[in-house]
Amino acid sequence: MTFKNILVSNKEEISYVTIIRPEQLNALNKETINELSAAFDNLEKSSACKAIIVTGSGDKAFVAGADIKEFAKFDGKQGKKLSADGQKMLFDKIAYCTKPVIAAVNGFALGGGLELAMACHLRVASEKAKMGLPEVSLGVIPGYGGTQRLPQLIGKSKAFEMILTGEMIDAKTALHYGLVNHVVHPTDLLNTATDLAKKIIKNSPMALSSAIKALNANYQDGVNGFSEEIRLFGECFDTKDFTEGTNAFLEKRKASF
Repeated sequence: MTFKNILVSNKEEISYVTIIRPEQLNALNKETINELSAAFDNLEKSSACKAIIVTGSGDKAFVAGADIKEFAKFDGKQGKKLSADGQKMLFDKIAYCTKPVIAAVNGFALGGGLELAMACHLRVASEKAKMGLPEVSLGVIPGYGGTQRLPQLIGKSKAFEMILTGEMIDAKTALHYGLVNHVVHPTDLLNTATDLAKKIIKNSPMALSSAIKALNANYQDGVNGFSEEIRLFGECFDTKDFTEGTNAFLEKRKASF
């Protein structure tokens, strides 16, 4: 499938999704969100893809935010739909993707850009990255899951500070807060994200999928995370991956998943 605003490439069972709107600092407009949604649908189904890395083109921005021109004249009803559609079509789709998703944050990750990174399961940041949720300076609040995912990652107090001030933080602070997993030199960003993905996909795809589901369960309304863990743990025992993994361990060899 060919896209206008994103590029999807594949190498050694890892898929790279790059947002290519450099003149707009890779800002998310409706068209780009639709394309990302379609790309994730395809990758979720693809047997050739075991992990996904999301990044932005150039060295200035991961995603500098949403495209404000598209919603500057919206009323309340339209704004509510914008948020609901975006969460359903893309941000929740990434968060609940059964394949590991890593954000390679190469520059500004602001507003919807930081929300996109937070929806991913892991985040690797360039030393030059800047992150923030400045929506209150525009008279709105984060609408793509930012008020929910940020406190899950860094705690309520720091999330309040970031969201209420609207100020940016640098990569070192983001690492200290626990917002990102690693901070590296800009030239090492994609290689580090790729190395992390390679470590992950050595493991059972079925177990990775189940682990993602179990981790997410703790943050779903009305779902008992411990009960989900028990259910998913039990299901693992009926799979070929479990048989291969345990046999490989007992036979002192590497598992072949």
